[in-house]
Amino acid sequence: MAAGFVKREREGQSLQATDLVHEVYLRLIDFKNVPLRGRSHFFAICARMMRRILVDAARKRATGKHGGGAARIELSEVPGLSVPKDRELLALNDALEQLKESDPRKASIVELRYFGGLSVEETAVVLHVSEGTVTRDWRLARGWLLQQVAKA
Repeated sequence: MAAGFVKREREGQSLQATDLVHEVYLRLIDFKNVPLRGRSHFFAICARMMRRILVDAARKRATGKHGGGAARIELSEVPGLSVPKDRELLALNDALEQLKESDPRKASIVELRYFGGLSVEETAVVLHVSEGTVTRDWRLARGWLLQQVAKA
């Protein structure tokens, strides 16, 4: 899972898959009396933690001071450059938070599938819903999120 996340990060970032796994492990050992409902539930918790770690790192990079006193130019204003992946991750996170407010189950499905790498079957087990429900909600949530991220 961690290797997949790191591949999707922007080039030149310092976070490596092992760093991400270690950070998740450090956060997991702080959990006390958390009843795990199996392998899928464990991966769901790990996916949520990885998402938070990556979003926190992206926020930190986005708010850092770069370039000293030079005039700031948005990369979206430069022709031929794409939106940085940090910005995409932050937009996805914001959209996912909006989705969570209106439809928590769809938000959980996105988190489990995209960030957790869980299959449709594993996601259905974790959420106690049918595989058909996961498939439909996944399709609707992806479309909605793509629209929201494109607006950002």
